[in-house]
Amino acid sequence: MNTNTVDAKMLGRMFLSGAKNLEAKKEWINELNVFPVPDGDTGTNMTLTIMSAASEVSALSDSSMKALAKAISSGSLRGARGNSGVILSQLLRGFTKVIEHYDTVDAVIFARAFEKGVETAYKAVMKPKEGTILTVARGAAEKALEIAGESDSLETFFTDVIAEAELVLSRTPDMLPVLKEAGVVDSGGQGLLEVLKGAFDGYMGKEIDLNFEKPKTAVSGKPVSAEESNIKFGYCTEFIIMLEKQFTEKDEHEFKEYLMSIGDSLVVVADDEIVKVHVHTNDPGEAIQRALTYGQLSNMKIDNMRLEHHEKVIKEAEKMAAQQAAAEPEKEVGFISVSVGAGMGEIFKELGADYLIEGGQTMNPSTEDVLQAIERVNAKNIFIFPNNKNIILAANQARDLTEDKNIIVIPTKTIPQGITALISYIPDKTVEQNTEEMMEAVGNVKTGQITYAVRDTKIDDKEIRQGDIMGIGDHGLLAVGTGIEDITVAALQEMTDEDSEIISVYYGQDVSEEDAEHLAERLEEQYPDFDIEIHNGGQPIYYYIVSVE
Repeated sequence: MNTNTVDAKMLGRMFLSGAKNLEAKKEWINELNVFPVPDGDTGTNMTLTIMSAASEVSALSDSSMKALAKAISSGSLRGARGNSGVILSQLLRGFTKVIEHYDTVDAVIFARAFEKGVETAYKAVMKPKEGTILTVARGAAEKALEIAGESDSLETFFTDVIAEAELVLSRTPDMLPVLKEAGVVDSGGQGLLEVLKGAFDGYMGKEIDLNFEKPKTAVSGKPVSAEESNIKFGYCTEFIIMLEKQFTEKDEHEFKEYLMSIGDSLVVVADDEIVKVHVHTNDPGEAIQRALTYGQLSNMKIDNMRLEHHEKVIKEAEKMAAQQAAAEPEKEVGFISVSVGAGMGEIFKELGADYLIEGGQTMNPSTEDVLQAIERVNAKNIFIFPNNKNIILAANQARDLTEDKNIIVIPTKTIPQGITALISYIPDKTVEQNTEEMMEAVGNVKTGQITYAVRDTKIDDKEIRQGDIMGIGDHGLLAVGTGIEDITVAALQEMTDEDSEIISVYYGQDVSEEDAEHLAERLEEQYPDFDIEIHNGGQPIYYYIVSVE
């Protein structure tokens, strides 16, 4: 290819090709997560974000640059999920603000568009951190501006820009020590590089399947009164185990027995190197955890069959609920909370949440998910509790897109922070007063999360082995070892100080009530002057979520 401009048709092809390449690499990008927890989701978040835009680009009947720019910007904006996805959407949004004014785009315009994308993305992040996707994007943009006028060949231009992005990405571990210690580059930067490489393949005419389907919503939301489906096992769970040790007939039999104890519709096909697994279960995390004892996982796919099989019923129910909400008198204040786990949902309901967005660490809600929740709550002022640092940007983006309601995002980073914020609400006080007091209350909450490691690594000078139990705090690793209860206690020892008064423990779906009560007894002996609270959170992935106030 040796042209010096591209039109809307070619640029659309490049965009779709970039999206396809990111999709193909998403699991690998997920594995670049610094913490070796079973929920690394940067690749997934970026893919779902760009796929939302890709589906709109694929459906375009208007071949103009302006229509293409709108499809990319709008689709990525509404589909954005997770910090990496929101930043990607802002990079694309800024990029399209420049290209929409032209019928064809050359190197100079591309360079200006890259620059605008970086400027827009940096503005969207309150405290930009170097060594991230932002740094890689800025490096590529600066190179583009430097060389834009040197050659008429876009092939040369793209090649040099991608090479610079790759170089900057390779340096991210020198900018963020946590990356160097974990032995990885920034996952968001890697995702952006894959988009650029895929777009270049599209420009060069590489044969690529550019058919897209609109991504399914990966999280669900519901008013607190919504009924549950009657399907016995709700999650269709599929994955491939890449075996790291011999998988004997006895192993296969025991693995099947275990999966049948937590689900049905089981298919397990094994050979010398891989095991293909399909099971319907209510606890995908349990199936995944057991599978990880045999090797690493790939091609993971979890579908909510209650949503898929009853999509029409759900849509009708949502429509009816929306009509009912519209018919009810408008409230002065409403509350939306992100929650995961039946027990956590019940706690938020009891505290007065009007709407729960089901999602969290394993699957971040998109901007569109938050917008739909806002639409469903008939209130002048709506407080939103993201309860995860990777959801705050999407919530802020939804706030900025809402014009008819006053949206206040309390930047809660954990479930306990969200619970404390909601408890702190006082009806007699103004929205502004409550916002201030919620923010102050959230700042007094320390959170720890207990889970297991999915790979060997080193963090904060602590050696971590696959299968180890980890206690992860607000600012890093608190403890690592082999016993769930012991690590929970060790994590709390790091979290408590002379000003601490309350310890709250939320036990997950993989912890029995008996084990949780035993932990409570141990904590009451160790902290006789503290108030110890135990709740059934029902959350996946994390055995315990604990907080100290």
